[in-house]
Amino acid sequence: MASTLLEVKNLKTYFGNIKHNPVRAVDGVSFKINRGETFAILGESGCGKSMTALSIMQLVPSPAGTIVEGSIIYNDDDLLKKSEIEMRSVRGNKIAMIFQEPMTSLNPVLTVQQQIEEVLLQHRGIKGPQAWREVITLLDSVGIPVATQRAKDYPHQLSGGMKQRVMIAMALASEPDLLIADEPTTALDVTIQAQVMNLLRDIQKRTGMAILLITHDLGIVSDFVDHIAVMYAGEIVEYATRKDFFTKPLHPYSKKLFASLPSQAKRNKNLDVIKGMVPPLTTEFKGCRFYERCNFAVRQCNEKLIELTDLNGVHYVRCLQFSDPHIEFNEKNETPDKISHDKAINNEIVYQVDKLKIHFPIRKGIFKKITGYVYAVDGVSLTLYKGKTLALVGESGCGKTTVGKALVHLNDMTAGKLLLKGHDISSPSAQQLKDLRTHVQIIFQDPYSAMNPRKRVAEIIEEGLLALRPELNESARNDVVVRLLKQVGLPETAVNLYPHEFSGGQRQRICIARALAVNPEILVCDEPTSALDVSVQAQMLNLFKQLQRDYGLSYLFITHNLSVVEYLADEIAVMYLGRIVERGKVDEVMQSPQHPYTQALLSAIPKIDKETYSDSTKEIIFLEGELPSPITPPSGCHFSPRCPKRMEICHNQYPVMQTITKTHIAACFLLNK
Repeated sequence: MASTLLEVKNLKTYFGNIKHNPVRAVDGVSFKINRGETFAILGESGCGKSMTALSIMQLVPSPAGTIVEGSIIYNDDDLLKKSEIEMRSVRGNKIAMIFQEPMTSLNPVLTVQQQIEEVLLQHRGIKGPQAWREVITLLDSVGIPVATQRAKDYPHQLSGGMKQRVMIAMALASEPDLLIADEPTTALDVTIQAQVMNLLRDIQKRTGMAILLITHDLGIVSDFVDHIAVMYAGEIVEYATRKDFFTKPLHPYSKKLFASLPSQAKRNKNLDVIKGMVPPLTTEFKGCRFYERCNFAVRQCNEKLIELTDLNGVHYVRCLQFSDPHIEFNEKNETPDKISHDKAINNEIVYQVDKLKIHFPIRKGIFKKITGYVYAVDGVSLTLYKGKTLALVGESGCGKTTVGKALVHLNDMTAGKLLLKGHDISSPSAQQLKDLRTHVQIIFQDPYSAMNPRKRVAEIIEEGLLALRPELNESARNDVVVRLLKQVGLPETAVNLYPHEFSGGQRQRICIARALAVNPEILVCDEPTSALDVSVQAQMLNLFKQLQRDYGLSYLFITHNLSVVEYLADEIAVMYLGRIVERGKVDEVMQSPQHPYTQALLSAIPKIDKETYSDSTKEIIFLEGELPSPITPPSGCHFSPRCPKRMEICHNQYPVMQTITKTHIAACFLLNK
């Protein structure tokens, strides 16, 4: 039986005035991690996951936050009784941490070599040539190519995946017993995500270290961990082995998380959503914290605090259904609405993109002479149909967002044609540009940076009305604003609030309301759900479907989340380094991918299937290296340097599109065989 490495008992971390209405970020959390195992804390933003990890490391922001109660036993030693100086021999040495955002965690003025050597000197006393050799060994072990060159690079010269690998190398430099990984894949593409998680698994097998994984991604948890704790509003509500949790989740919150996941099987119905919002952590709870949002709730749930109930020694749940068998519970079923797609069948073309090229010039020297180009988009052709969704997918840096911005003329075109309802708008006049933006609107990836923080919601939504619908008077504009807020599920009182007073999901709703203000026919949606938790994501996807049904909107949906694509899209276009490599109906591409890049993308999607859960791991196609630079794209097929099926011809010639079916095409020489 595995021995316990770390045990957290009744941990409480509060913020603010401890005696008067504190924020109870972590409120009585207990769990243990065995040597060599992976333990996951799963939950939505603000539930206390990261603060639990910071409490273990004694990195709680002070004086705002305080650990008020509990113990953290590491190797039979209580870390909370150690001084700051004593903790330095533990922190980074025995317990290391990978932080959520690598760019803000790396020092921008030090090279990769200097930052890793700092860890080696501090914790292992290694310096000089021996430290250099150890740096190269560590970078090789985390899969960084040409390690001797990359060690000399600064953080800004590395891609997101590379930066995350450097963070892992720094954490491993001290040979820790426990690695805390706080959302290590949040900002990464699905292929890089698979590489990072596989890397952690391989390192764990080699070194025998334990891993505490902090995440909100059920897919990662299903593939990777041994035990899971689900957190909600500062406390653990369910604790189980991976197999028990995925075959039979018991807490109503856990069940709702599974029900709100998008998938192909749910295409014809709205996703399940969790009503209401997470209660404020300043609340002094008298009963179940999930009470207001629970479909099983009865009066007794809110009358006393509920403890974790031990069901079989490995599965614990904090729910009155299991602690008091005498109370009768009946689920208040809210069956998701079924969606009919019959009326959406339409072949009316609303927007065509023909051989679009966008090359950004690189200027150098005093006279800003053009020395080269960034080939961001290089011959892309797309067609949008009325009332349909075209998903544009691919890794970061492939040109997806540049294409989306081109549709509303936020980027200058180098070549190609844009046709809106048959009219050429490639070089629009000022009036044509104004007309274009009444037909086509864009929703940006980060809703907070897309809104003026000094303006109230009413003013933000009114901007489009003032610019593009000047015939409306003030009263009419106010009516439109209130109607739009109601349409996207926000109360009328929101008009007088500022963006910072809303959650991420609510801010995204405001951006959608602003885009709808001018009655567009086409919405370009640039990663609109990427920063959202699974339950808020479900609300947004339901809203997109409802708006499409009600108004016949067409969407260009830019994303790297292929589960969302399966649920929402009608067609899919796969993009790689500025070009479309495969396009077709979503069922054709998802079920029968033809291009090796598409196959690799689909193999890397974490799959969650409670009915057929098993401990066997599926085969993932790991791609070599990183996405090449769009400044110097490879000769021949751009994917050839990373392709596991490349042939000699791939290095010399770019393949033309091959027709697989009437609606499915791909650019690959393998299709000629």
